[in-house]
Amino acid sequence: MTRFGYTLMTEQAGPLELVDYAVAAEEVGFDFEVSSDHYFPWLSSQGHAPYAWTVLGAVAQATSRVGLMTYVTCPTVRYHPAVVAQKAATLGLLSRGRFTLGLGAGENLNEHVVGKGWPAVDERHELLAEAVDIITELFTGEYLTYRGDHFQVDSARVWDVPDTPVEIGVAVSGEQSVANFAPVADHLIATEPKGDLIHQWDALRADASLPPSRKIGQIPISWDTDPDAAVRRAHEQFRWFGLGWPVNSNLPTTEAFTHATSFVTPEDVASAIPCGPDLDAVVEAVSAYWKAGFTDVALVQIGDEKQQEFLDTAAGPLLEKLRDAAPATL
Repeated sequence: MTRFGYTLMTEQAGPLELVDYAVAAEEVGFDFEVSSDHYFPWLSSQGHAPYAWTVLGAVAQATSRVGLMTYVTCPTVRYHPAVVAQKAATLGLLSRGRFTLGLGAGENLNEHVVGKGWPAVDERHELLAEAVDIITELFTGEYLTYRGDHFQVDSARVWDVPDTPVEIGVAVSGEQSVANFAPVADHLIATEPKGDLIHQWDALRADASLPPSRKIGQIPISWDTDPDAAVRRAHEQFRWFGLGWPVNSNLPTTEAFTHATSFVTPEDVASAIPCGPDLDAVVEAVSAYWKAGFTDVALVQIGDEKQQEFLDTAAGPLLEKLRDAAPATL
């Protein structure tokens, strides 16, 4: 059965508000919650970027049922993978087993701040592969000394680890990343409903005699009782979404995103993101994910100013419609 999640969008809300939204999302019936992990918002108009791990620690204590997940953390530049392993294991304990570590190759926007430069895409994938190896080994609670092409670990150990290791999801976007990570990750993460990636992922895992995995997607929506206001808000805060990952991963600042999206119109945004009060339109957009083979879909409600109203009035009926429309088995 398809699971539906709620996104704690750190780029558009402060930490106190995010914890409140997390509690409300659990109460209304979402199955899981994912958090972005950014140092910058995409656009200055979003206006926030609290530290995701602190927020998730608070959310773990304020909620009791929903699954929690980073969507996604880059464990290669701003963070060393040994530190990510420690953070994730701690959150696994605080959440009593509800946390999944979502990892990705990152974006220049968030990683450049530590002054180490931004690697080319092939090197980013190499870095991520080594990071996954290191984190997986440290989740055992044993000592690790590691000498890779990119990372070194010297007699490290994570002392507080869950009895069942935190599961790892990895963001993929093409055949190469699927081939690299299907055999070593527990779950797939993607932001586009590409069925060919799902088929390749499942085939590679079956060939390796690995168990079925979750396939976790994400989709933005701009719910509002006023369709025009919904489009305006989506254009103001989410027009970067259509640039595509090769662009989004390389632009360094919010100013760069502002300039890169200067020719994106409200009509462009409305054609790509469901905007307004029509819940059936949201269901239609989300259905592309389960038709492609995704098992989980996290919704992003655009805009802090409509977040609580969305959770109070629209989220419940929307979840009911989604569950009625989604296939009983995948």
